[in-house]
Amino acid sequence: MSSRACIVMSGVLLAAGSGGSAAASKPATAQAATTPQAIPNDAVEATASRLVEKHGAAQAERARRGVRQVAERWWPKDGDAEAFSTFCADNFLVDPAALKRAFERIQTVIEQIDGHLHEVRRELTAPTELDTGPIGPVDRLFANVDLQSHIDDELYGSKVAFLALLNFPVHTLADRLAHGESWDRETWARSRMMDRFATRVPAEVAQRTTLALTAAGNYIDEYNIRMDRLITPQGDRLFPEDLRLISHWGLRDELASHYDATPEGLAKQRMIQKVMERIVRQEIPAVAIDNAGVLWCPETNEVRLYSASGSAAAAAKTPSAEREPDTRFARLLAVYHAVREVDPYSPTAPTYVARRFDEDRQIPEKQVEALLVSVLQSKEVRDLAKVIAGRLGRPLEPFDIWYSGFKSRGAYGEAELDAIVRAKYPTREAFQADLPRILRDLGFAPETADWLAEHVEVDPSRGAGHALGAARREDDAHLRTRIAQGGMDYKGYNIAIHEFGHNVEQVFSLNGIDYWWLSGVPNTAFTEALAFVFQGRDLELLGLASPGEDARRIEALGSLWATFEIGGVALVDMRVWNWMYDHPDATPAELREATLAAARDVWNRYYAPLFGVRDVEILAIYSHMIAYALYLPDYPIGHIIAFQVAGKLAQGDFGKGFEAMARQGQLTPDAWMRGAVGAPISTEALLTEARQALDALQ
Repeated sequence: MSSRACIVMSGVLLAAGSGGSAAASKPATAQAATTPQAIPNDAVEATASRLVEKHGAAQAERARRGVRQVAERWWPKDGDAEAFSTFCADNFLVDPAALKRAFERIQTVIEQIDGHLHEVRRELTAPTELDTGPIGPVDRLFANVDLQSHIDDELYGSKVAFLALLNFPVHTLADRLAHGESWDRETWARSRMMDRFATRVPAEVAQRTTLALTAAGNYIDEYNIRMDRLITPQGDRLFPEDLRLISHWGLRDELASHYDATPEGLAKQRMIQKVMERIVRQEIPAVAIDNAGVLWCPETNEVRLYSASGSAAAAAKTPSAEREPDTRFARLLAVYHAVREVDPYSPTAPTYVARRFDEDRQIPEKQVEALLVSVLQSKEVRDLAKVIAGRLGRPLEPFDIWYSGFKSRGAYGEAELDAIVRAKYPTREAFQADLPRILRDLGFAPETADWLAEHVEVDPSRGAGHALGAARREDDAHLRTRIAQGGMDYKGYNIAIHEFGHNVEQVFSLNGIDYWWLSGVPNTAFTEALAFVFQGRDLELLGLASPGEDARRIEALGSLWATFEIGGVALVDMRVWNWMYDHPDATPAELREATLAAARDVWNRYYAPLFGVRDVEILAIYSHMIAYALYLPDYPIGHIIAFQVAGKLAQGDFGKGFEAMARQGQLTPDAWMRGAVGAPISTEALLTEARQALDALQ
């Protein structure tokens, strides 16, 4: 996933166990809270009237809006009503040239401030995020330092923020949808600039959010399962020595790699599902987490000491099987309580749910839910489930949501792919050196490929991997990927190609953009979509496959099944967040039960009719739910967008097409998609091609 999730961190839910529909449930509402109010309404009106009298009726709308925007964010410490009025009189700009100079100066300075502090943050967290050796106590303490959280306080304290609020409009999603089509690039950039000042959050509140997210991320990054220490009830060990997988990414990918039609593969998949169930229920013995010194039977939940020598005395000792406390859900609650502190400082989006959908994604929650449900309830998914069951020669089991047979790599064994990748990329440096060749093979011109590669640095990741973009144009993007001793394996390579797609988008949409305020894409789903396009060609980049009509059909079925899988997970994520807002005093244990209830409800509604089994809870296994607050809806949206984007890129010059899309920057999703593919976000393209592929199979 992209680091844009972390940068972004700066709706309806069923009550747990309810049988009602999502559309009928109560939306999340802001909790009672107030912000300091310094300026009375009569002073606001008087100040605006004086500006209109001085500058004329032609400036009336601008003056009244600007004064109101300043007043909404003016706190007692900023001065009294007289100071407020004087500031507005002295800093209201009328001359277009003066407005342009102010905009450009703010843009230049903020790029440097944010960019340098982003680099400082990267250094502060490097020991905890990169596989560079043991993590010391000082490393964890430095990771909690967040200098960025103080910058907005400084911008308000210096009154730079107030000058911007006085002279430039803060736009809502409704404004952009209604008028954005007629805006030029500079108008868009000015609009995006004002997103920076739409909320005024105290530094200590922002820092508590950073601390909570950092703690949740560290918890997930260190949550590994020793697969080589898992045993069956009969005492058999199914997985090879030294296999250590992170939850959930590694577990999921390992499960997907065993569609080999052998009893051993099926047994491994069932064991992994049981591991996942123990984790989400918090039934896993605490001693079994990332511990090579114990054997654990997920089926019975029993643990015993591991003896490499086979000593009967050692093996007979029984360690404590006490379950992990509700740490998973305590971390999520801590994030919720931290971001909820921002609510009273966000008048236009008074909940984190609203901020994630209306401000970050710029797609209303109900529209996102409708997109997901259109896939989950489609006839194409039902027909595809029958095809998969026929291929497997057995009824579907819950873990088959990760069926990999419609991915092009389904023709290759995991061991074969691992050997090819290890030989090609024995070290981080080898992968770094191959970036220009990868880009050329994807279709980028040689000079463009070299330019892009020069702006991407490969780092060894402790976690599954992510793409950390730059924040100023003089810096480079970083590709974090896990490289095991002995070389990169296929899982690491597949993730690395995905993350490289993020990096390429990041470089184009920062270093190649016309206005810094427009850098990036409309939301994280779009960078995920472009990354999926890269990831879908990973075998081709190893020389093992080439695109064609059959591959496109396989891609359509694989994309549909992947969207079906992650779409339900996203609904669970959305429901859990709305549940927390409806139950602000919940305990970790109560949140655990609510999360499991949401997972069961989504499963029973959309998956049980296809799988023939009810009350499954594995949709709650995704680590994103804990470490990347309300990020998961971006993935299914990304799949949907990726299919539209990939279809367009397949029609012409891939490199130039990708570049043109990425250089559009932060428009609204609708405007970006119309510029990229000539149509809004829709599942129609995916479902239509999946139907054609299904018909071809028959």
